Amino acid sequence: MAIRTLVRFPDPRLRLPARTITAFDPALSALAEDLLDTMRAAPGIGITANHIGVAERLTVIELEDGIVRIYVNPRVTWSSAEPIVHPEGSVSMPGVTEDVTRARAVRITYQDLDGVTREAEVEGLLAVCLQHEVDQLDGIFWLQRLSRLKRERAIKRFEKLERERR
Repeated sequence: MAIRTLVRFPDPRLRLPARTITAFDPALSALAEDLLDTMRAAPGIGITANHIGVAERLTVIELEDGIVRIYVNPRVTWSSAEPIVHPEGSVSMPGVTEDVTRARAVRITYQDLDGVTREAEVEGLLAVCLQHEVDQLDGIFWLQRLSRLKRERAIKRFEKLERERR
């Protein structure tokens, strides 16, 4: 449908918790399509409505398998004790990644675009992406999962990239 403007780090809207979605209507489906188009253009593999300045609990994920996954009001209900370390970044902070430790597997509850409640247990990259995006919906920007040293280093790299882009 449309590629939307991304909210860029350090915009404070990236730290705002998103509102629960209650209206399952054509506007929600259109927002999900806009998120998909925006994510692909970024490019990225996951995006939340927060990334385009809409504080609603909606995320879209598309991994290398080409399957588009849409989660409305997602919540992590269980996390495995086994960790996984994976490089993460953000469409709102392009060009910067750092390794983040997350749970290797998670169970989530969410709704689909019709409002039907669903549950899924996932592992690996999809589990990492879901934890990352649910954090974002909760107002936790991925940098907050880093040590102070790594966080400061990532911010300096991003600031340098931004200066070079201008």
